Amino acid sequence: MNLKDKFSNVNQYFSPKIIDEVNDQYIKVAKIKGQEIPWHNHENEDELFYIVEGELLMEIENEPSFTMKKGELFVVKKGVNHWVSSVDECLIMLIESKTTEHTGKVKSPITKSIEEQSY
Repeated sequence: MNLKDKFSNVNQYFSPKIIDEVNDQYIKVAKIKGQEIPWHNHENEDELFYIVEGELLMEIENEPSFTMKKGELFVVKKGVNHWVSSVDECLIMLIESKTTEHTGKVKSPITKSIEEQSY
């Protein structure tokens, strides 16, 4: 599988697509541009972010914000409030437990169900 090729079927920002799975984890790709993701957390699951292209602003509650760049990864630990945004298009890969809800318990116009995340 060529990871970058998988982004060709991602047509909307903030709409992750499941490209494979490993044990009880989904591997997803998403395009980020703008600030539509709400502050949220995942009560029982960690979430891995890997930057494939571009830059992603990562904000963690009560921590200094930081910019992730191509080739960098970060794990948001379970229960930690976080928010991500990007001025320009950013391509990310996520690794999440199959039980992870897209925007945690926070529902917003961009929230996607697992069915909507099918590739």
